[in-house]
Amino acid sequence: VLLGLKRHYKRRCQGRMRKHVGDLCLQAGMLQDSLVHYHMSVELLRSVNDFLWLGAALEGLCSASVIYHYPGGTGGKAGSRRLQGSSLPAEAANRHRPGAQEVLIDPGALTTNGINPDTSTEIGRAKNCLSPEDIIDKYKEAISYYSKYKNAGVIELEACVKAVRVLAIQKRSMEASEFLQNAVYINLRQLSEEEKIQRYSILSELYELIGFHRKSAFFKRVAAMQCVAPSIAEPGWRACYKLLLETLPGYSLSLDPKDFSKGTHRGWAAVQMRLLHELVYASRRMGNPALSVRHLCFLLQTMLDFLSDQEKKDVTQSLESYTSKCPGTMEPITLPDGLTLPPVPFTKLPIVRCVKLLSLPTSLRPQKMKSLLGQSVSTKSPFIYSPIIAHNRGEERSKKIDFQWVQGDVCEVQLMVYNPMPFELRVENMGLLTSGVEFESLPAALSLPAESGLYPVTLVGVPQTTGTITVNGYRTTVFGVFSDCLLDNLPGIKTSGSTVEVIPALPRLQISTSLPRSAHSLQPSSGDEISTNVSVQLYNGETQPLIITLENIGTEPLEKLEVTSKILTTKEKLFGDFLSWKLEETLAQFPLQPGKVATFTISIKAKLDFSCQENLLQDLSDDGSSVSGFPLSSPFRQVVRPRMESRPSNAPEGSKTGDLSHLKTLEAILNFKYSGGPGHAEGYYRSLSLGLHVEVEPSVFFTRVSTLPATSTRQCHLLLDVFNSTEHELTIGARNNEELTLHAGECQRMAIQVDKFNFESVPECPGEKGHFANPKQLEEERQEARGLEVNSRLDIRWRIPSLTRSGEASVEGVLSQLVLEHLQLAPLQWDVLVDGQPCDCEAAAGRRVGDPVSLEVRLTNRSPHSVAPFALTVLPFQDHQNGVHDRELQHTLSFVGSSTFYLDAVQPSGQASCLGALLFLYTGDFFLHIRFHEDSKSKELPPSWFCLPSVHVRALEAA
Repeated sequence: VLLGLKRHYKRRCQGRMRKHVGDLCLQAGMLQDSLVHYHMSVELLRSVNDFLWLGAALEGLCSASVIYHYPGGTGGKAGSRRLQGSSLPAEAANRHRPGAQEVLIDPGALTTNGINPDTSTEIGRAKNCLSPEDIIDKYKEAISYYSKYKNAGVIELEACVKAVRVLAIQKRSMEASEFLQNAVYINLRQLSEEEKIQRYSILSELYELIGFHRKSAFFKRVAAMQCVAPSIAEPGWRACYKLLLETLPGYSLSLDPKDFSKGTHRGWAAVQMRLLHELVYASRRMGNPALSVRHLCFLLQTMLDFLSDQEKKDVTQSLESYTSKCPGTMEPITLPDGLTLPPVPFTKLPIVRCVKLLSLPTSLRPQKMKSLLGQSVSTKSPFIYSPIIAHNRGEERSKKIDFQWVQGDVCEVQLMVYNPMPFELRVENMGLLTSGVEFESLPAALSLPAESGLYPVTLVGVPQTTGTITVNGYRTTVFGVFSDCLLDNLPGIKTSGSTVEVIPALPRLQISTSLPRSAHSLQPSSGDEISTNVSVQLYNGETQPLIITLENIGTEPLEKLEVTSKILTTKEKLFGDFLSWKLEETLAQFPLQPGKVATFTISIKAKLDFSCQENLLQDLSDDGSSVSGFPLSSPFRQVVRPRMESRPSNAPEGSKTGDLSHLKTLEAILNFKYSGGPGHAEGYYRSLSLGLHVEVEPSVFFTRVSTLPATSTRQCHLLLDVFNSTEHELTIGARNNEELTLHAGECQRMAIQVDKFNFESVPECPGEKGHFANPKQLEEERQEARGLEVNSRLDIRWRIPSLTRSGEASVEGVLSQLVLEHLQLAPLQWDVLVDGQPCDCEAAAGRRVGDPVSLEVRLTNRSPHSVAPFALTVLPFQDHQNGVHDRELQHTLSFVGSSTFYLDAVQPSGQASCLGALLFLYTGDFFLHIRFHEDSKSKELPPSWFCLPSVHVRALEAA
C-alpha cells in the first residue's frame, strides 16, 4: 500500500512539474517544447486523478495550440494585429533544443483571420498540436475539472473567457454562447462592486464579440444598474448614464428621431420604453434637466403608438413638470464625451396629414396683364419648345404653385391636423417656417379635442419682401417644448406644393354702395367669385342711380381703375344700356392715397319689352274688348277685372289675375380692375367684382299699336293702347303731348301725332359681318335700329305720383314691320304748291275769282334708283258734306293749259317739277285730286310711294 501511495505521489509530482515546465517553455516562446510537456503532464495527472492540475495542463495545452493556429492573437478582431516575429517561437525552439521537432508555420498558408484553411497539414507537421475542434473539447474538459472545486471559480471564469474568444475567431457563436452562459452562473464569492461591474462589462463585450447584441446590451444595462446599487455609498450616475447610452444599439435604439420616421418600428417597444425611462431618471439624478427633457421628448415622440392612455397622461405630466423649470428647445445637446443629442420636434403632437398653401381671396388675387407674347413663352430660350426646358419646368411645377402672394398682404396655409392623445391637446405659438423671403409669421393657438378627427387649422403670415418663398414647415409649443417641424421629415403628408412667388405690393380697394346687400348670390358661369351682392327692385323703364364708394384700405396708392360690366345670360329682351357710367370725374382724383375715398355713380336702367303678354290679351279679350282688331273708337278705356273662375284653386293668395305682376330678373356683374404701387410697375393688377340683382316689376304694357294718316303726308297718328299693370294710379305722356291718367288695371288709348321718319337704310354688306349674317338677322337688326329711332323721337314717359317714381316706356319691341312702314317717309316725296305756297294741310288756300292760280307738282327722289317718267291728271271736285262729290265743274273752273302734267325720269337724290294754272269762275270750296296714269313703270313701284297731299282752294269774290 505504501509503495502504491509512493508511486501515486511520484506521478502527481512529475505531472505537476511537467505542467510547470510547460508554462515556462510557453512563456519563453518554445511552443513545441511546451506542447510536449503539456501532453506528458496530462497523461501523468490523468492517471492519478489530480483534476485541478489536470485542468490547468489542458488549459495550457489549449493555449499553446491556439498560439500555433492563431498567431495574430484572440484579444481583438481576428487578423487585426500580428505578433512581430511570429516564427520566432519555432526558431527559438530549434535553437535551444537541437533534437526537437522542427515545426514551421508558413505565413502564406494562413488566411486573413489567422486560421489555416486546411488544418490537417498543420496537425501533421505538429503532431502534439491540437486541432481547432480539439481545442474547444479540451477547454470543456478543463472547465469541467475546475468546476469540481469551489475556490476555482476565478480560473474557471478565465478559461470560459478564453474559450469564447477562440470560438469567436472560429465564428462558432452558438457554442460560444454556451460557454458564456456557464460563465454567468459561476459563483465568485466576495466580489467588490467594481469587480461585479467589470465582470458584467466583460460579459457584455464577449456577447458583442460573438454577435449577440441584445444579450450584450442586457449585461451592459446590468452593469449600469450595478453602478448605482443601493450598497454603494456614492452611486455613479454618470457611469450609469454612459453605460445605458452604450446599450442603445443592442435594443435597436438611436437618439435620432429621424430613424423612427421611416419604415416599421424595430425592436421591442416595451424594453425600449423601459430603457428610455431609465435614461430620463439617470439624467435627472445627474443634475441635467435639459437632458431629461430631451429623452422624455424622444420617448413621447417615438413611442407614442405603444403608450397606453394612462402612460400618455403620466409622460406628459412629467414632461410639463420638467419643462416648467427647463423648457425644451431645438438646440442640439453635446455630452462631455462628445456625443451629440439631436433635437426632437413633436411631429406627432399634433399629427399633420395635409399642408395646402391657399391663394389669396378672389378680390385680392393678383393677375398679370396680358402681354403680346403670352405667358407661356420663355424669354431665356430662343426655341418655342425644348425637351430639356420642359423637363425642368415639370420638376419646378411639382413644388411651385401657380398662384402668387402679395407683399404686405396676409397669406394663409391650411393644415389638416389630428390629435392622437386621449385628452385635450393645447398647441401654442403655432406658426410657419419659411425661407427665401422675409416673412412675419403670426402665431396661433389652438385646442384640439381628445382623439379628434382631421381638423383644419389655418396659419397666417405676412411676406415683407418679394421673391420666391418656400414653406419648409411649422413650429409649435406643446407641453413647454418648442418644436420646428419640417415638411420633409413628416411621413405620409400630402402637399400640393410648398413654393410660391411673392410679387410687389398692390393697393387694396374696398367698395360700398348705396343699395342694400342682396340675399341672392350670383353664380357666374366663368367661376369668378363675387365679393359683394346688392339688389334693387325697379319698375320697367325706371332708372335708378347706384352710388359706389371707393376706399383705398391698403398701404399703396391707387393709380389705375377700369370698370367693366357683364350681363349674365337672361331670357328677357333688354333695350338700351342697362348700366352706364362716367369715370372722368373719379379718375381726376387719382392717385387715391391710402385711407382716401372717391365716389362715382352708375345709372341702372331697367328697360325690358313693353309689349303685352299673352295672358293679358286673353284677359282683355274675354272681357269683350278687342285689342288686336281694327281701330276702336277713341278714347278707348277698359278696366281689367279679376276673373275668379279662371284662377287655379291652388294659386297663392298674393297672385294676381293673369300673373300681371310677375317679376323679371336681371343680373349683372360689375368688375373693377385696379392697380398701383410697385405691383403696377411689374404689370400686376387686382380685380374686384360686384354682383347686381335687379327685380323688374311691370309698369305699363302696350297692348296694341297702330297708325292713322294725318292731314299732312309727312305726318301720321300713332295709336297706342296703354295698360297700367301696377297697383297705383299712373300718368303717361309723350313729348309735346298731354299726359294721360290711368288707374290701376286700366287700359286707355293715346294718340301721338308724329312726323314721318326718314330711316337710313342699313348697308347691304355691313363690313365683314355681312358675309356671314343671314338675311333674317340683318332684317331684325334693321328693324331694331328703326324702333330705337322712333322711340327716341316719341320720348314716352310714365310717372307714379304716389310713389314719386318715374320712368320711360319704350315702343322698340312693339313696333311691327307694317307700323314702321306707315311711319316711314315714302322714297318719292311729292309736294304741291299753290301760287308757290305748299299745300299739305286741311287749311284752305284763299284765291280771288278770276285770278289765275299757279299749280306746281314737285318730285324729290330719295330712293337709291332712278324712277321712270310719270303722268298726272288733276281732277277737281266739290264736297257737299253729305257724301256727294260733284265732279262736273266744267262751268265752274277752267284750266289754263292742260290738266295733265308730265314728269321726266328722276335720278337718285334728284328733283323734277311740272307747272300748270287754274282759273276759278265762281266762289266756293274746291278740292284738287291728283291721279297717276297707270302704266308698266308705275306698277313696278309700291302704291305707298304715290302719296300726294290733298289741295283745298277757297275761291273768294273778286275785290
